[in-house]
Amino acid sequence: MKEYVIVFGAAVRRNGNPSAALRLRINLAVKWARENPDSIVLPTGGAGKHGPAEARVMRRALIDAGIASDRIIVEPRGRDTLESVRLCDRLLRERNDCRRVVCCTSRYHQPRCALLFRLLGYEVVLPEAPTSLRQLRRRSYARLILKEIVATPYDALLLLRRKAAVAYRIEVQ
Repeated sequence: MKEYVIVFGAAVRRNGNPSAALRLRINLAVKWARENPDSIVLPTGGAGKHGPAEARVMRRALIDAGIASDRIIVEPRGRDTLESVRLCDRLLRERNDCRRVVCCTSRYHQPRCALLFRLLGYEVVLPEAPTSLRQLRRRSYARLILKEIVATPYDALLLLRRKAAVAYRIEVQ
């Protein structure tokens, strides 16, 4: 059974480089992967406003940081947190070898990611992520926190509704 380090996407700059938030998430994953050499790194995130898919930008940065390409599996379609979780869940269930997931994302985003994976039945680890407060103005950081307060229960309800619908279809057939 394997440990999967899931790296959640964030903005890609116009020139195709990671934004500060994405760089923070990549660095967190690199640190974890170096300390846990048997883990598999799973960057997730689709194409945003600029450049290639976030997951592909992360893959390049992970390889540049010394993570072997055979330890990286890319999920390049997720357009938001919930979709990324669902797509990663599908991939992990197909592989059928996941012992636990490690959520590499910004500190304010970790609780939502962890909750969604736990609702799907995964053991979740949250590495110590630095706060983004130094990089952001207080108002911007407060907006991010408010978004998480609203999005967390919303995403959890959507995920549980979908999970129940799938279970119901299986029982009915």
